[in-house]
Amino acid sequence: MFPLPQKESRAPATCLGSATTQDVVSSYQDGLGRESPGKPDQKLPGLYGVGDPVSKFSSDSSCLSSRGRVIKWFWDSAEEGYRTYHMDEYDEVKNPDGIINLGTSENKLCFDLLSRRLSQSDMLRVEPSLLQYPDWRGHPFLREEVAKFLSYYCKSPAPLKPENVVVLNGCASLFSALATVLCEAGEAFLIPTPYYGAITQHVYLYGNVRLAYVYLDSEVTGLDSCPFQLTVEKLELALQGATSEGAKVKGLILINPQNPLGNVYSPEELQGFLGFAERLPDPQRTHVMWATSKDFGMSGLRFGTLYTENQEVATAVASLCRYHGLSGLLQSQMAQLLRDRDWINQVYLPENHSRLKAAHTYVSEELQALGVPFLRGGAGFFLWVDLRKFLRQGTFEEELLLWRRLLESKVLLSFGKAFECKEPGWFRLIFSDKTHRLRLGMQRLRQVLESKSQETEDVPPPTTPRTPVSSADEVAFACDSGRRLLPPKSSLGAARGPVMMCRTETL
Repeated sequence: MFPLPQKESRAPATCLGSATTQDVVSSYQDGLGRESPGKPDQKLPGLYGVGDPVSKFSSDSSCLSSRGRVIKWFWDSAEEGYRTYHMDEYDEVKNPDGIINLGTSENKLCFDLLSRRLSQSDMLRVEPSLLQYPDWRGHPFLREEVAKFLSYYCKSPAPLKPENVVVLNGCASLFSALATVLCEAGEAFLIPTPYYGAITQHVYLYGNVRLAYVYLDSEVTGLDSCPFQLTVEKLELALQGATSEGAKVKGLILINPQNPLGNVYSPEELQGFLGFAERLPDPQRTHVMWATSKDFGMSGLRFGTLYTENQEVATAVASLCRYHGLSGLLQSQMAQLLRDRDWINQVYLPENHSRLKAAHTYVSEELQALGVPFLRGGAGFFLWVDLRKFLRQGTFEEELLLWRRLLESKVLLSFGKAFECKEPGWFRLIFSDKTHRLRLGMQRLRQVLESKSQETEDVPPPTTPRTPVSSADEVAFACDSGRRLLPPKSSLGAARGPVMMCRTETL
């Protein structure tokens, strides 16, 4: 959690020790609070970028509006791997040669626990009020349980208030709603990269809001102690650069734990980032999102919550809940689940933690045996894997070709460009899956990489050297927040504003 000014009104604590995807949006007043230092003499190389989601857009559909064509184009261009997977999904009995999905961030380890709990009699309650239109913010009984749950597991310094809770069908809807009510069309949120790439669509499709990138490097330089480390100085430089290109930056998005890196920001880091957004953290401009997709492995239920002390923001988002609301029956189930502390603490959390740890250990050891470096964060369902040595020239075109080759070999990963990583060759690999699927997926990955290794072993290195992340004789290093890059075992004029934050499972 982050410390706040001693006021009667408190912003929610960030749940650093739980398993959540929590997003914080801190609003900038008319842009981002203090004025930019002014236009730089020249573009700061590699430090920032301003996204243009439709720069490569093309469509000749005469059946759709201009907005419809853009929406369809997003689906066609961004969902190739996901669509291919669903057309050829692995099944141990029905389709053993199908695609193993190590690319979608889902926890598939505890379906048995969840199925038993959600099938118990207390989950089957049906009352007239559950079949009627609810308060669009969510039924009061559910908002009360959400406030109690987050107060307890996030160790809030003061109890969170039910009236500050709004319930929607997932964080994707929350991102869209917040971007729409906080920003004018064409304005931007600042976001560190690499980041969960679907946020681009979430903030653009409804609100026409862009992202201004804070590019992070794998190279540890200056005062950095870890690869891809975010600092206030980098935020300042990126804001300065984006402003110089005409972007009006309206807020800051933080994902904690970070996706795809798995890093957990310390309370001191979060305090610094919030201080960047506003000289003191402002509860009226800090908006927190939390969902059950990661914490409870229930991404299909589509349950997300907003906590904000700004009632104007809460009311505006609630108005959109008529399009993104939950059924009364699901709200009743979620309230019952969140209040069941005995099951959460004694059954679900310890077993989920144990299974995640075993899966993480297996995949980590397999990657080390392959000689593949990766960033080891403290949370999340994924590893940020460095496959740069398998690219001959180190280009994003080669990265995409390697991704397609893996997909053709029936294993799906997520490639770095989808996360706006500025260095080609990084991939996100999900480990939160059953043992037999992990083994088969890692076997298929090994076959592709060994084949690529033979293809490239006689090829001279590129003329522009790339920064090595680790070498075979390098000692793994640790940093304050617990992040480690593991070496292989083998040779193989703005003002400040809102903040959004997310969380995933802690290992």
